[in-house]
Amino acid sequence: MGKKQSPKLRTVSKSVAPFPENRFPKDFPFKVGEQLIYILATRGKTDIEGKEWEQIFANAIKAEWKPSNVGLDDIVKGNTAWGAKSVKYRKPALQKSIRLISGRNDLQFSFGQTAKPGEKANETGELVLSIYNERVSKIRETHKHLRTIVLIRSYDLTESVVFEQKTIRYDPELFYWKWNKRNNLEGFYKKDDVHKFTWQSGGKQFTIIEKVPEQHILIKIKKPEKVSKDFVFENIGFDKSWISVVKNK
Repeated sequence: MGKKQSPKLRTVSKSVAPFPENRFPKDFPFKVGEQLIYILATRGKTDIEGKEWEQIFANAIKAEWKPSNVGLDDIVKGNTAWGAKSVKYRKPALQKSIRLISGRNDLQFSFGQTAKPGEKANETGELVLSIYNERVSKIRETHKHLRTIVLIRSYDLTESVVFEQKTIRYDPELFYWKWNKRNNLEGFYKKDDVHKFTWQSGGKQFTIIEKVPEQHILIKIKKPEKVSKDFVFENIGFDKSWISVVKNK
């Protein structure tokens, strides 16, 4: 037979995401901007809830909004799912890093045990991180591509930074953990001591610290005047016949 050869295989086409990471469709920033303007014009509200950002992003890329209990796959398009995170800072364009709340990582619920602040920092940190990693693994069973879409918004909603990143599992071997003075558990990279995670032992809240990538979108909008109630009613042709009152006997 001679030298053992490797078999030749047919090329298998790879599963392609709707668009490359952080390379949004050309009309994407305008779709986001017009929805933010609509919110300000109709409500006068200078803030938005997390669920609203999920819907804004889904509409902007023509995806399906499917609120999830896990919170990592609320928007779906084809083989790709996104979790959406929204944070508020005074100057979004100047932010180099941000804190993203992942949710509750409850050791009692997941492992039937509780943490004792000041004790077994590394063991506790590995358990906390394993809960997050398991969530990611479960979603990757059904979605080839998993990303997080982030909105950093200003207090008046006129300036926003948008970027996305891959949602990944974290290798516990890369981190060490220690308790801080507030009895919160903090995770650091072993290689450079950079702070990456915070877990609040009281509320079980898990936070991931992320760098803002250079490849992001900065969206600035003009703040509109709030539309009056009378203006809305006039333009939709409202009259009192639209309202009926049913009295209980």
